[in-house]
Amino acid sequence: MGKQYQTTRAAMSIDVEDWFQVENLKGVIARDTWDEQDLRVERNTDRMLELMDNHGVKCTCFILGWVAEKCPTLIKRISDAGHEIASHGYGHDLIYNLSHDEFREDMKRGIGIVEDLTGAKIRGYRAPSFSITDWSIDILQELGLTYDSSAFPTVAHDRYGKLAGMDSGQPIVEIREGFHEVCVSVLKLGKKGIPWAGGGYFRLFPYPIFKRGVKKILSSGNPYVFYIHPWEVDPGQPRVQGLKRSHRFRHYNNLDRCDARFDDLLKSFTWRPVGELLDDELKAR
Repeated sequence: MGKQYQTTRAAMSIDVEDWFQVENLKGVIARDTWDEQDLRVERNTDRMLELMDNHGVKCTCFILGWVAEKCPTLIKRISDAGHEIASHGYGHDLIYNLSHDEFREDMKRGIGIVEDLTGAKIRGYRAPSFSITDWSIDILQELGLTYDSSAFPTVAHDRYGKLAGMDSGQPIVEIREGFHEVCVSVLKLGKKGIPWAGGGYFRLFPYPIFKRGVKKILSSGNPYVFYIHPWEVDPGQPRVQGLKRSHRFRHYNNLDRCDARFDDLLKSFTWRPVGELLDDELKAR
């Protein structure tokens, strides 16, 4: 079965982190227990690499430095397969909970590990839980990065960060000279929008409706940026106890359906890495 909807303005991205590192589980899984948890990110990412290879898809992998330390051969496989290598920092801390110096050191550590493994110069970044801030952009640029893909100009969310001047009608913006923001996608609702970029929203909405929303964004003339995590294609991951009801729902909802949905999404559109999308969008201006 061929592509159902052709476009070269859709970008695929994966935030390469493991199930126990997500914000929804931090209340019950302490940071100092990460080494004791069931490491599942390698098998899950390999499954996603397999599906993307089946459909000829290249994506951007925003890699957590902690994962790169634990699974160096995985990072090399991602790079060798031709996917764009980008940074997700090192420790998956929300940016606005860090000092400027702590964030700078987290980024240096995360970037250094991944660049040493792949030999690739990192240019892109995505903040954990989209917790981007205006001051962090200055540090990203100081460290030699040229784009961020963390802004989520959507209705209120309890964790997302904010960047001055971003709205749903401007998905790619030069926010510093030589540095661009590539927003994750929303269905426009005034200057804000309904989240439509992937993650928990991809698992929440009925899939045919989600896919129609992607087509609507693309047909409006805007590019589309999708994100997903390796743990989302893993319904067999541990079920931890003691979570708030909302956190349990966000994390575990429809995990058993996500693999098939991801497979269909890959074949239904023509995808490219975020950095490649940015470059071509700028050339077209």
